[in-house]
Amino acid sequence: MHLQESGEMYLETIHILSKNNPSVRSIDIVEHMGYSKPSVSRAVGLLKSGGYITVDESGYIKLTDEGLSVAERMYERHTLLTKLLVSLGVSPETANDDACKIEHVISAESFEALKKHFDK
Repeated sequence: MHLQESGEMYLETIHILSKNNPSVRSIDIVEHMGYSKPSVSRAVGLLKSGGYITVDESGYIKLTDEGLSVAERMYERHTLLTKLLVSLGVSPETANDDACKIEHVISAESFEALKKHFDK
């Protein structure tokens, strides 16, 4: 199953939320992302059927290995791109917003080049 940008955003959000609390539920995603309950419920169903997450009988959401891989990749991109933009003089708020958009469309090759350059 090919993930759309929104699916990547959901996985990244689940990953971020699970860093602070290993028990993530749909309502936590609703509150964090500001989306409606039906939208989150639909996305959770799609991510579950795609094999990116599991949902136990109590409604707790866990990333599968594949889901975690995507989430960590998005989180790394978001974090590095935000830092890079801030270092160029962009306000933290704008850098965060722009990084969220860029992280989904930048190629692996370009990101690795930016990462290598930024690590110097």
